[in-house]
Amino acid sequence: MWRVRPYTLDDLEPLRAIQAACFPPPFPESLWWSRDQLASHVAVFPAGALCAEGPGGILAGSATALVVRFDPAHPQHTWAEVCDHGFIRTHDPAGDTLYGIDVAVRPEFRGHGVARALYEARFALVRRIGLRRFVAGSRLSGYGRHADRLSPEAYAAEVVAGRLCDPVVTPQLHLGLRPGAVIRGYLSDEDSRDCALLMEWTP
Repeated sequence: MWRVRPYTLDDLEPLRAIQAACFPPPFPESLWWSRDQLASHVAVFPAGALCAEGPGGILAGSATALVVRFDPAHPQHTWAEVCDHGFIRTHDPAGDTLYGIDVAVRPEFRGHGVARALYEARFALVRRIGLRRFVAGSRLSGYGRHADRLSPEAYAAEVVAGRLCDPVVTPQLHLGLRPGAVIRGYLSDEDSRDCALLMEWTP
């Protein structure tokens, strides 16, 4: 049903519409992908700039990634450091890891396999260009509701064990990604208290 393809400059307005639908106020519009950032994704690493196209050509979701050198033994980093504040000029063609910096699926298409199609395309890209792994810093987006009684590490452990459901991490676990370290100060975000969980997939 979903055709995953690289997005292009012709897709800029639909991609911005995906951002608006996925991150409505009070999420600041300044944190949506800008036209300059999207143009940079297309120019720097088009293979990692993906969208899911449905019947009639509607764009239901998008995902962006770059290649980096990554050492899982030293997992602490920030989103801005790894992706050059979203411009991905840190892309390293000689790197060993495909790093996912964004996945967005329009609310009306969630639960219909869009995210799975995007992740499967990412996994296929890892295999195709011979990388060692796929990695993402996944926001602990449900942590804020439990921060008064759990540390980020304890919350992540509860999610991994299946005793709590996190809107970002739980679906990734179902897609076969494995959890690693909690990263504090990953991205300024009240819901996650700036925390993310490193998620990894290997071929």
